[in-house]
Amino acid sequence: MELPRIALLKQTIPAPQLDDPLEKLRQGLEALNLGARLKPGARVAVTAGSRGVTDMLAVIREVVAHLKSLGAEPFVAPAMGSHGGATDQGQAEVLKKLGITEQSVGAPIVSHVETVQIADSSYGDPVLVGRDFAEADQVVLVNRVKPHTSFRGVVESGLFKMMVIGMGKPAGARVAHRLFLRHGFEPVVLEFSRHIMEKLPILCGVALVENRLERTAALEVLEPARFLEVEKELLVKARELMGRVPFEDVDLLVVDEIGKNISGAGLDSNVTGRIMHQATPEPRPQRFRRIYLRDLTDESGGNALGMGTADFISRRLREKIDLDKTRINCVTATVPEKGRIPITYDHDRQAILDALSSAGVSRPPETRLVWIKNTLELDYMWISGALAEEARSNPQLELLTEFRELPFDADGNLPFGSFRPPQG
Repeated sequence: MELPRIALLKQTIPAPQLDDPLEKLRQGLEALNLGARLKPGARVAVTAGSRGVTDMLAVIREVVAHLKSLGAEPFVAPAMGSHGGATDQGQAEVLKKLGITEQSVGAPIVSHVETVQIADSSYGDPVLVGRDFAEADQVVLVNRVKPHTSFRGVVESGLFKMMVIGMGKPAGARVAHRLFLRHGFEPVVLEFSRHIMEKLPILCGVALVENRLERTAALEVLEPARFLEVEKELLVKARELMGRVPFEDVDLLVVDEIGKNISGAGLDSNVTGRIMHQATPEPRPQRFRRIYLRDLTDESGGNALGMGTADFISRRLREKIDLDKTRINCVTATVPEKGRIPITYDHDRQAILDALSSAGVSRPPETRLVWIKNTLELDYMWISGALAEEARSNPQLELLTEFRELPFDADGNLPFGSFRPPQG
């Protein structure tokens, strides 16, 4: 089979952002008059997740400074479920890799995965939270709000998920994910978070929304009573700001890299349309008949969750997999499907040929192929000629090059770092 010719495409998507997120944060903290609720010397836990949120370090540092100015004694505690190998040290190392250390935030990092039970749920399972949070005098939540990669609901990823999954540490995350599978995400999260807000002294929450360039587009400082109302609104905004592949009915999506620093699911199901979680129906029809993955980011530390949503992977990616880290994450999240190892190829050319053949493609001019860097960076992508007419009719899309042969090297592999506009 011959292969289609490709051209570089530029996609223009609005990306509004806050001029000064930290000033918005300071104003929000001042408006809540937190000093009226804080006793001198109060130990305040500030949550820190495992995601690469651009302004997270600066926000946590500012929250810590504000709490100190009120006479409190803040500390930062991981709120990341089973991430970091589900160990005390592993979770502290995740924060360190994100630049969150005692020196950078001005407060101790307290990392323990031990939990305590604070309530019984209506499902007969315990509501668990980390002892770090249960024994604090107050808790401040800091998290990004965005569409979840496995679940759909009035809230998805944000303050509520951080309370139930992140603050639940590995044990609490296992309980919640097991219940999601049986009863659905939304009812479990809303019930568990209600227990947590009733039993724990939640002082406030800081909710961020990022645009597709990973810059802060919105930031709200909230009293617990407003968490649900505002997070619903922020989730709608976050969904509107997401990047996407601007084509339907694609034969093959080639993805240069997946990773936990790109998406909690390795590759974002909001982009691929492949959820693969028994609690959430799959979108129909599927946008991509076949998906081929070429690499795993170093930042993932071998955690290849998400590869199972693809059909083919490269040998390069397979050799980077840490089976134990992948197993822990997949089992805790009740998505063993996402840890399955797809058919593996030594060379990109053969992978693409087999992918197209298995997608029922026989003539290169008809091949609908899209090649992206990852599911986060979607400003530039390569497309095949069969998509050219659709691209030219969309005012947000611009073809930057002529159509050319796929740039395989002598071994039949494609280059990396080729998603840059031509110079001159």
